[in-house]
Amino acid sequence: MCTCYIFLYIASPSQKLRRAESAIALAKVCHLNDSLMSTSFTGVKPRLSIAQIINMSVGFFGIQFGWDLQRANMGRIYENLGANPEEVPLLFLAAPLTGLIVQPIIGYLSDRTWHPRWGRRRPYFMIGAILSSIALVFMPHSSALWMAAGLLWILDTCGNIAMEPFRAFVTDKLPDSQVNRGFIMQSLMVGIGGSIASALPWIMKNVFDISNTSERGVIPENVKWSFYIGAFFFLSAVLYTVFTTTEYPPSDAQLKEKDKETKKGIAGGISEITSALVNMPAQMKRVALVQFFTWPGLFLMWFYYTTAVAVNIFHGVNDKDPAYASGADFAGLTLAFYNVVTFAFAFVLPFIADKLGRKLTHSICLLVGALGLISVSWVENKNMLYLSMAGVGIAWTSILSMPYAMLSGSLPRNKVGIYMGIFNFFIVLPEILASLGFKSVMVHVLNNDRMLAIQVGGMLFIVAAILCYTVVKENRKPDEEDLARLELEEQRSI
Repeated sequence: MCTCYIFLYIASPSQKLRRAESAIALAKVCHLNDSLMSTSFTGVKPRLSIAQIINMSVGFFGIQFGWDLQRANMGRIYENLGANPEEVPLLFLAAPLTGLIVQPIIGYLSDRTWHPRWGRRRPYFMIGAILSSIALVFMPHSSALWMAAGLLWILDTCGNIAMEPFRAFVTDKLPDSQVNRGFIMQSLMVGIGGSIASALPWIMKNVFDISNTSERGVIPENVKWSFYIGAFFFLSAVLYTVFTTTEYPPSDAQLKEKDKETKKGIAGGISEITSALVNMPAQMKRVALVQFFTWPGLFLMWFYYTTAVAVNIFHGVNDKDPAYASGADFAGLTLAFYNVVTFAFAFVLPFIADKLGRKLTHSICLLVGALGLISVSWVENKNMLYLSMAGVGIAWTSILSMPYAMLSGSLPRNKVGIYMGIFNFFIVLPEILASLGFKSVMVHVLNNDRMLAIQVGGMLFIVAAILCYTVVKENRKPDEEDLARLELEEQRSI
């Protein structure tokens, strides 16, 4: 601590003025030194402006660009490389397995990272974005199933490195009164990024006249260019957030605790993650149950929607067939539309949540999404798919924000990263189950009918909506007593 002692003794007026100016300058230097030496952030988090919230959310635009490119096109790529419909879920296994392993580890590490310039979460944003962008460039050059699956594995690992800390970033920087808006701003960025990414193959064909058909085993040119553009947007958007935002530094006590935790090594990290898993807050368990039934519905849509539209509605056969290619591109366009709805509904959702509460809002949105998924099989005119996807877009806005908002105030403040990683277990575990077990369901129950698989996804949304309304408790304000008890339990168990 730098302490300034300033003495003004009797002197002439001009001397007094010069000495006063010197004293003020010295005081400023001392204040600066104090600021540099103290890393503590004390007091209530200030409310951020809309511009600041946008800056911290732009990176999510790029991350979602990468996710939606693969969601809209990987099923098509796999089938073009020779996969049968029942094999597609297994080939998507990379995403949940990497998420299961990577997310809690990255959460744990980012909770314990601090760099004076790069902060806590932003180093992970940047590393993940660079590696993901490289994988996006190589993906459309896959010449065999194993190559595409391997690159998807790399892409999902790096995407999780970039994405996981973004959830904790919101709770790090925003007061509870702005948490809804922080997560919903991420939903808005997801809507913009997803809509452009999903529509890119259609745009490449219909605006730039790039071919959308190819020989079996070769990725169409319009898909290739979509992935190149996606790599650019992924990297540039994340770097924008990295260089336009700052993070609150940890207190001196937290820095000492971080050094202490670092000395525990890998065993200490595993112990802490296990302890956090055992001592999950009750609210987190309730919301996790809702997630467990929500996300398989989304996975089934991502597995089969594009090819279901191409085969069941456009009556195409494979990528050589212009009808199949047109159907796959049109499916991407309707997926883009649900992201446009996500973008627009993100402006409305905060007011609905403030009025109805978070759990009722989320339940209603899930029911609307269920209707959207189930109605896909009723479509006879292709343009009716826009209406179905509008329902999915409303649900998607809520899925991206309300579960995390419902958790707000129920997580220990110094373990938000770990708990956000553990919370994502209940996204990836059902996807693992779907990837491993849905093959037999497709063959023996659904007779490889992609459209029926999408309807099953809608029914899972209905189950999730009922659970949300009946099990989850409204948690508008943090329960300080519960947080203190939970933090104490975790310290004892470690």
